[in-house]
Amino acid sequence: MDFEKRARELVGQMTLEEKASQLRFDAPAISRLGIPRYHWWNEGLHGVARAGTATMFPQAIGMAAMFDEDMMQEIGAAVGMEARAKYNAYAAREDRDIYKGLTLWSPNVNIFRDPRWGRGHETFGEDPYLSGRLGVGFIKGVQGDGEYLLAAACAKHFAVHSGPEEKRHEFDARVSQKDLWETYLPAFEACVEEGKVEGVMGAYNRTNGEPCCGSKTLIQDILKGKWNFDGYFVSDCWAIKDFHENHQVTETAAESAAMALKNGCDINCGNTYLHILSACEKGLVSEEDITQAAVHALRTRLRLGLFDPECSYHNIPYETVGCRKHRKLAIKAAEKSMVLLKNDSILPLDRKLRKLAVIGPNADSRWPLIANYHGTAPRYVTVLEGIENLLGEETRIFYSEGCHTMKEKVERLALPGDRISEAVTAAKEAGIAIVCIGLDERYEGEQQDLGNRFDEAVSMADKPSLDFPKSQRCMLEALIETGIPLVVVNMSGSAMDLKWLAQADCVKAILQAWYPGAEGGTAVAKILFGESNPSGRLPVTFYQPEDELPPYEDYSMKNRTYRYMEGEALYPFGFGLSYTRYKYRDLVCLPGEDGNVHVSVTVKNIGNLYGEEVVQVYVKNLDSPLAVRNHSLCAFVRVGLEAGQERTVNVCLPAAAFYVVDQNGDRRPDGRRFSVFAGGSQPDARSCRLMDSEPLAAQVELWP
Repeated sequence: MDFEKRARELVGQMTLEEKASQLRFDAPAISRLGIPRYHWWNEGLHGVARAGTATMFPQAIGMAAMFDEDMMQEIGAAVGMEARAKYNAYAAREDRDIYKGLTLWSPNVNIFRDPRWGRGHETFGEDPYLSGRLGVGFIKGVQGDGEYLLAAACAKHFAVHSGPEEKRHEFDARVSQKDLWETYLPAFEACVEEGKVEGVMGAYNRTNGEPCCGSKTLIQDILKGKWNFDGYFVSDCWAIKDFHENHQVTETAAESAAMALKNGCDINCGNTYLHILSACEKGLVSEEDITQAAVHALRTRLRLGLFDPECSYHNIPYETVGCRKHRKLAIKAAEKSMVLLKNDSILPLDRKLRKLAVIGPNADSRWPLIANYHGTAPRYVTVLEGIENLLGEETRIFYSEGCHTMKEKVERLALPGDRISEAVTAAKEAGIAIVCIGLDERYEGEQQDLGNRFDEAVSMADKPSLDFPKSQRCMLEALIETGIPLVVVNMSGSAMDLKWLAQADCVKAILQAWYPGAEGGTAVAKILFGESNPSGRLPVTFYQPEDELPPYEDYSMKNRTYRYMEGEALYPFGFGLSYTRYKYRDLVCLPGEDGNVHVSVTVKNIGNLYGEEVVQVYVKNLDSPLAVRNHSLCAFVRVGLEAGQERTVNVCLPAAAFYVVDQNGDRRPDGRRFSVFAGGSQPDARSCRLMDSEPLAAQVELWP
């Protein structure tokens, strides 16, 4: 169907004022043309958000830890189905308000370059390849594969955007062309060229001097010029007014509106496009500029089938929302997302335990389940509830909050009768304790979250450090002093300082549970008691000394992420333990005539339990001075294996996986010799020691 032609015909019947009105995020109805009003702003980061009931999946960083593109597509389809079901129900009652449309402003494929960034948990981690693959999977699920779009995904925030949150309305992210094309753009490129994402959202900040929502370089030259993007472009909310109020690249609202429109921003989330007609009267934009943006807006609505009564998606019933099938999928995703970081032979726990202490501010709290951009789930299951449901009444569970998540004063913590005394008493009474610590969306998130305080320091959204709050540190220190075996469950959306816990003898296990979704407590319990084998892998690096991190505002990739870091990680990217063991053999790399390399490797489960292994393939250029410092992830495959079972995994690495990026940002071959690694982790010494395994390596020569 020629949606472009239909959009041009429809827009051609509009007056100038009507065309301009369709560029607002709250586009009004044009009754004479049969166009109902439409609100573009909706969210679907890990479930349909902010519009009532919906299935709540793990936060994006947790879904990234699954390393599972197929499941990302399945989750995206569930989100798209629920968005469509809600839209159908609301539209039937002429309820077309905010958060009730079909344009979902997700996924966030920004690179999580620094663990202090508050919004990092909205992303798929620090690696551009992983972020791109998972973004493509999610987009394909959300948008479907029919004649019409199930819902419209939107890749954000384009581009070079990852803090600082406090300065995002005025900040200029300065980045080299090499870093731009090697790190910050590839995930967006994959979402556009392969995922065919319908929407792209600009970032608040400037990139190399240009405000991202009005950047000729980013929108015109790259997005539409090089990548041939043919969807709609939307500003982040109220970002265009930053042009004159904060970035000061324009003087008036009309000039800001003109700058955004002429450079390709179709939809304004905010109110600056109310000045579009004034800008047109002043000659700052032409009617054709307005027409073109209106065509893009109507084209998306046509692709969604909103003007076609025969669109089959109109029949998706409301009973789809929060259905049991989707809730089971969310629990399964949570199980796959959890990363076992340490296990001194204590896990899985025996279900016949007679006594157990469950301690900590995140043990019986809903806050760490949901993360930001969330809806209301049909049911919530905290970690305490998940454990109680699994064990039943025969196990005596001693519960203590232990401390508040964040704001409790240290002076009070030492007082007699405080919660720390209760926590210590519970641990000693049980003889073993599960301790649930971490953060939640109130303490790491988006700017203007005024509840985000670490002790006396106010940080609107970003973390000032990787330390746990003092209240939690004091509680943990008191529990460690008892010598009682502790299993620590960390619920956070980013890397924390776990080194001191990893080194404590009585901390027998550490499970990184992220923000695991509404019923995440069920998944935590299943992992801890062996009903599910942990299989998540870290999509970010957990660093050792925090003072080795570069300055937060420095966007250079030097000494950042696993590809460029110069030291040794505490827990490396791609790392994750299991209750079983895997062995690799027979790595074969065969160069093809087209520059591709066909890789095969056999992996065997040599343990006693079923498990899912994430086979990771990395490439290192041995010749070029332009290569990344270490190595780069180029493929991953999740494989389920019964005890004793083996499987040969085959992947094809495209020629581009062996390219370098030069100082001009050009991708090209350089060097002939490459190492290809395949295994359950990246090929760094720390991963090999922690996992008691070593990826296989093979050398290939290309471009003789």
